[in-house]
Amino acid sequence: MFSVLRGFARSRSGSMMPLFLVMLMPLIAVIGFSVDYTGAVQTKSNQQQALDAAILTITTMDTTSTLAQRQTLLQDSFAANGGQGTATLTNFVAGTATTATTAQATASFAMPTVFMSIARINTVPIAVGAAVSKPPALVNATFKVSGVSGYWNKKMTLYGTQFGGTTAKPLMTIDYTYGNTGDPKGYGTTNVNVLTTDSTGKTVTTLVQKQVCTVGKNPPNGVTLLKDASGTSYYCVDTMYPANGPGASIDVSQMGGLSLQMYVPSGNPQYLQTNDPTTSNRLYSGVKDPQTNQVTYNETATGQIVDIFSVVPCGATAYQAWEDGGNSVPAPVSNADFFYNVTGKCDYNKRPSETALTQ
Repeated sequence: MFSVLRGFARSRSGSMMPLFLVMLMPLIAVIGFSVDYTGAVQTKSNQQQALDAAILTITTMDTTSTLAQRQTLLQDSFAANGGQGTATLTNFVAGTATTATTAQATASFAMPTVFMSIARINTVPIAVGAAVSKPPALVNATFKVSGVSGYWNKKMTLYGTQFGGTTAKPLMTIDYTYGNTGDPKGYGTTNVNVLTTDSTGKTVTTLVQKQVCTVGKNPPNGVTLLKDASGTSYYCVDTMYPANGPGASIDVSQMGGLSLQMYVPSGNPQYLQTNDPTTSNRLYSGVKDPQTNQVTYNETATGQIVDIFSVVPCGATAYQAWEDGGNSVPAPVSNADFFYNVTGKCDYNKRPSETALTQ
């Protein structure tokens, strides 16, 4: 290129073409440099997106994963998302039940130039960084019936979808059968069962709580006599299996999604689901006021999908209720016939949706 310019400079011919070409060269260089600069900007954007995706991926690994394994996945995911060069995990701190998991990573790449090589600039360094924070998330949920009533038989089922799976499977059932008490409210028997799978793939049903509610004024010793809004006296006897058991303790640490379904054979509709925006408004969620010891319930707004992970607090008890279809909604929670509480335990969880980019 420079020899051509020297040839133009020594030329004594009368043509203006050499002079025009000499004047054109800086313009070509400027345009060329702008092309390389634009390419560098686009490459940096692509690198950042690839690193963001990669660092989010490593927060879904098992807690037993080593730093070397996380580094390998970071690099593989970075490359799979179009990243070029090397991605490096600079820091990773595993979270606990009360602290967030954090991670930082960088990526570097020497982008080859096209036009800037004229000025002997053969590469442009591209460097990006990313950081994430992942708070503790629900890993276990324990359900316990507090009171079920009504003339209609009904069953609530907790469904979970494992990471990488597409089919939800039942994890727990709460099954109510009306006891023909004949009073205005109606009482019966409720069984709470945990569903697990044995080594052969067969579903194993384990009874963890049985509640029998009866109309009458003479409860057994230690059982509280209650009175409903209709003035009916009744009492409920709870039996836990084992006797000191907490209820249905469900491991949800491997679940990417959770949903609740209420099946009411006599209802219309028969199926009420938290992940169905047309029926989720049958669910009430509440918290207890520590001062008054009273639970305040909020009905799910029509058209919403309920994230079960978000309505079960860490290390605390949440209160939920269902209106089984006997009354139109919105309606006061006093119309509901299905009450239970759920206590959440939180820790590091593989769910990607809990993670937030901080850089």
